[in-house]
Amino acid sequence: MAKYKKKRVRELQQDRFRDTTMSVLDRLGNLLEGRGRSIVYGLLALLLVVIVAGFWVRWSHRKSDEARRAMGRAISIATAPVASSTPAENPVGPTFSNERERAQRAIEEFEKVAAKYGDPYRAEAGYFIATNLLYVDHNKGLSQLAELSKSSVPEVATLSKFALAQAKEADGNYDEAAALYSQIAGQNSVVVTPDTANLRLALVYQKQGKKKEAADLLFNIVDAGRKAKSADGTPLPPSAAARAASEELQKLDPDRYAQLPPQAPAGDLAF
Repeated sequence: MAKYKKKRVRELQQDRFRDTTMSVLDRLGNLLEGRGRSIVYGLLALLLVVIVAGFWVRWSHRKSDEARRAMGRAISIATAPVASSTPAENPVGPTFSNERERAQRAIEEFEKVAAKYGDPYRAEAGYFIATNLLYVDHNKGLSQLAELSKSSVPEVATLSKFALAQAKEADGNYDEAAALYSQIAGQNSVVVTPDTANLRLALVYQKQGKKKEAADLLFNIVDAGRKAKSADGTPLPPSAAARAASEELQKLDPDRYAQLPPQAPAGDLAF
């Protein structure tokens, strides 16, 4: 008898669950009655959005890969060797008789990238076009670098300003170059680090005859590099800019160089 009661209780519970479920389904059906077509259309629209989004992501990745390959081809031309009196045997990639010829060919390739792809590739291509224009049409190259130094792509803006500063320095416009290097140093960018910008600024100061200003900058670069430590307190290896600054300071002002803290032993550096 007890077993029968338990069995009956289970049956009643199952019936209650079925009745409750059916009641919910009935109410849902009544709620959706007359709106089935709208719901189906809504579901189809949602499905279409998902499908389009999937295609867009795949297309975007494919387009990015295509743009990177196009940039790679253009960069390989821009960095191709210029033929010397004793050209290398079996050279890999194109070679050019002079820098102007190479620059013109590179500009053509970068212009294709700029015309076909959006940012950041368009802005990056613009930077390479401007730097190569310095060999073909110097003033136009300077003008384009100045414009790109205001780019909305931060890396391109910083690199363009640095290239413009280098061009001004090469042209002997030291005041303009120094101003640009100072601006870059103040940006604290990882693309052109403050040490790199300050090193160039110190070299410009030397050309201007400002020995003390140059020595102060070089000292600060090396001093900070030798005191730099990792999160666990291990001394960090000096950057390329710090090593170059050390060599320049030793030549420029040996007495000031002697005031630097000692370099941490190589075994203690964190690599």
